[in-house]
Amino acid sequence: MEHRLSFSCDYLEGAHPAILQRLCETNFAQTAGYGTDEYCQSAREKIRAACGAPNAEIHFLVGGTQTNATVIDALLRSYEGVIAADTGHISVHEAGAIEFGGHKVLTLPQENGKITASQIRALLDQYEDDANRDHTVMPGMVYLSQPTEYGTLYSKKELAAISALCREKRLPLYIDGARLAYALACPENDVTLRDLAALCDIFYIGGTKCGALLGEAVVIPQPGLIPHFFTIIKQHGALLAKGRLLGIQFDTLFTDGLYERIGADAVRYADAIRRAMVENGYLPCFPSPTNQSFCIVSEQQRKELAERVNFSVWEQYDETHSIIRFATSWATREEDVNALCRILRECTAQEKAAS
Repeated sequence: MEHRLSFSCDYLEGAHPAILQRLCETNFAQTAGYGTDEYCQSAREKIRAACGAPNAEIHFLVGGTQTNATVIDALLRSYEGVIAADTGHISVHEAGAIEFGGHKVLTLPQENGKITASQIRALLDQYEDDANRDHTVMPGMVYLSQPTEYGTLYSKKELAAISALCREKRLPLYIDGARLAYALACPENDVTLRDLAALCDIFYIGGTKCGALLGEAVVIPQPGLIPHFFTIIKQHGALLAKGRLLGIQFDTLFTDGLYERIGADAVRYADAIRRAMVENGYLPCFPSPTNQSFCIVSEQQRKELAERVNFSVWEQYDETHSIIRFATSWATREEDVNALCRILRECTAQEKAAS
């Protein structure tokens, strides 16, 4: 089969070889189910140590949308909604899963994928000042993602400001960490796992996009935030009977700091792609320092690139241009990155020759 370059997403491959090896080695082990086995317990202890949260509750779920829907539904009362950026994953790319669960996503305009503490405060003040607020959806929590949908990062200062406001207003702060490994490996990042545990009420450590076959680890730094969360997970069809399959993967990812370094090559390769974009006249779109690279292309450029490489068409920019995305991952090969950079160069040369 002819090898075709593919940078369409960051979960194209299976799993890190160390995970596959552990799964094979433990294949015939007989364990208790539903995450009560020794592998899950070992993973929990390693995650607690990495987060500096010795009493944290750790729960393993299968996928990101499932995790977001379960956590948000568990945190909110029936009449409450969740505050998020208008580009947030729960608002755009989860097919209305939050609304399907009975909760409105209360969106705020973003800048480079991020919202601010002042925006959140203004929304809360608007709700409080509304004489008809009893007829509207009450803001009940705040949702962020690190990195954002645009691959950008919240700084520790930005996150601390939002955290302080949420604690002042007694609103849970929840962070979606589907691509967290790529944030942790980024040189521009200054938010650690320990910072997340200190500043958030709940967050999840993404595995599906960060080296695991599947799985996300929900971290609740202060136990008891969501009473009977295990049962709520079960209610949402999110409790895996063979829970050890998730525990083994996270136990491996949190051995010898693998998770915190697994995204380094992806970020380095994305930097190379971004340099190639600029050098060859492709207009960068969002200032992403992580594993996602966005640029604006004409319809002709889009057509020519699509003949040689798979990428994501992110959104329409204007009548004649689109925003496209190239995503690298923990498994991206350097030779494929070099080939993509060459394609970008060749397509630009062809366009110049034609004009």
